[in-house]
Amino acid sequence: MSTPRAAETEAQDSGRDPIMPLLPYQRSLVACPARFTWANWSRQVGKSFAFSLRRVVRGLMRGRSQLLLSASERQSRELMAKVRQHCAALRVATGALAEASGVNGKGLEVVLARGVRVLGLPANPETVRGFSGDVFLDEFAMHRDDRAIWAAIFPTILRGEGELDVASTPKGMSNLFYELGRHERFQRSTVTIHDAVRDGLRVDVEGLRSAMVDDELFRQEFCCEFLDEATAWLTYEQISRCEDPSLSRDLRLGDLRGEGASLAVGVDVGRRRDLTVIWVVQPRDGGLVTRGLLELRGMPFREQEGHLREILSLPTVRRCCVDATGLGMQLAESAVEAFGEDRVEPVSFTAQVKTALAGRLRVLVEGAEIRIPAEPDIRNDWHSVRRTMSPGGQIRFEADRDGAGHADRFWAAALAVRAADRMVGPMEYLSTGRLTFARTGVW
Repeated sequence: MSTPRAAETEAQDSGRDPIMPLLPYQRSLVACPARFTWANWSRQVGKSFAFSLRRVVRGLMRGRSQLLLSASERQSRELMAKVRQHCAALRVATGALAEASGVNGKGLEVVLARGVRVLGLPANPETVRGFSGDVFLDEFAMHRDDRAIWAAIFPTILRGEGELDVASTPKGMSNLFYELGRHERFQRSTVTIHDAVRDGLRVDVEGLRSAMVDDELFRQEFCCEFLDEATAWLTYEQISRCEDPSLSRDLRLGDLRGEGASLAVGVDVGRRRDLTVIWVVQPRDGGLVTRGLLELRGMPFREQEGHLREILSLPTVRRCCVDATGLGMQLAESAVEAFGEDRVEPVSFTAQVKTALAGRLRVLVEGAEIRIPAEPDIRNDWHSVRRTMSPGGQIRFEADRDGAGHADRFWAAALAVRAADRMVGPMEYLSTGRLTFARTGVW
């Protein structure tokens, strides 16, 4: 069996393209005999490259099949491409890279000598249940169902002779990857971007830091620091400064009819798993004050439409922004048809739009220029939104889905802020019987 260093030389002496030479920290990993490893490695230091090679080498040495789980289908395909590269460099004969019969048919499989299979799949708890072989959990902090995957896989591996590698870049402290770093069964390693450079990695660290703009994200992504608030778009401290115990979350329509009031509305749309949240704000003293919110859970769209029309029929409502992504398109189109484009703006949640919405709300929160009810579910909902970096280097915003929703209150409030920024008025109302339409001037 070739050693990692022999594999490098062998590939270079052949007529084929050599694999990337292993740096000392990668070589140590591939040669590590530990049954369970936990690796907290920086981005761009060859983490997936080294671990995929480790699993090919260990699989051939032990005659055991390998399961490689990634956070997404795209990442799974990239990881399996590295497996093929290793096999070519090691002169391991393989069949054609084939679609695997795994979950949803979205996996890839390579069959090696002695019947050893290397299977790459996007993470799913059902994928790993009952698997007999060794497992690599790639970027485990990014897996949505990390605890379910762990519950499915570890008892099986522990009872058998399986090996388990868990590797990732940090993503705060509220995930299983962080907790496993204190698990006594694992041999642990940490490789920061600075460690990798000392071992010979050629990369412009200062250029990376400048490109990141955000120092906390750099510390997390490249210095391997577990910063709980680094991923939270809004910290608890920031949110608490915006809380006003005198404000009620209850949306009392009678209180919203006062003369001179100018209201803005944001609507984040859900149906079965998520809430539909209607958030109402009023400009006051240079900022925005929450006048109430309405939460609709599991309600048919026809009934949701009725609630929204009742609110938009108030003469004090100047502008409304409605989530028009996916399920929200129906509600948004209905509201525009009834109240016109001057009052209702459909908003599609593209990455660029979400960045603008989240950024604008954060500006107000940092200046304590938006007042909200002092409610734990609102506070936790706003704090649940995390800023992360995609494998392609794009910053994105995401939140875990739980029984309390999917950051629905955060996005409804962000839409209300957008509506307030674009308010028009004063209003002149013409009754048409069942519906109400409006002519507007500049507010």
